[in-house]
Amino acid sequence: MTELAPCPICRSSYTYELASLLVCPECGHEWNAAEEPAVDTAFVVKDSNGNTLQDGDTVVTIKNLPVKGTSQTIKAGTKVKNIRLVDSDHNIDCKIEGFGAMALKSAFVKKA
Repeated sequence: MTELAPCPICRSSYTYELASLLVCPECGHEWNAAEEPAVDTAFVVKDSNGNTLQDGDTVVTIKNLPVKGTSQTIKAGTKVKNIRLVDSDHNIDCKIEGFGAMALKSAFVKKA
């Protein structure tokens, strides 16, 4: 079985062939396999459910998160407004009421 190219938009590896096109089932993008796909270096961040996040979104934590350097934790269900996405291990920068500026991993939040 030949390995198909990943989606140039969302980088999904679940692409499949449909006639002469390649199709991505996750984002719905279709492209011609014979043509050289345009390289899109867009930075994509997804939450724990696979929803794409954008700057300014509101997210909710899905589990209790310990805060380094304190004995406090951010409780599950805490709403975080106006997030900013960054390209690092903790890819969400935000301010949480009662805690201040934080960096969160997108795997521990869901889009509100």
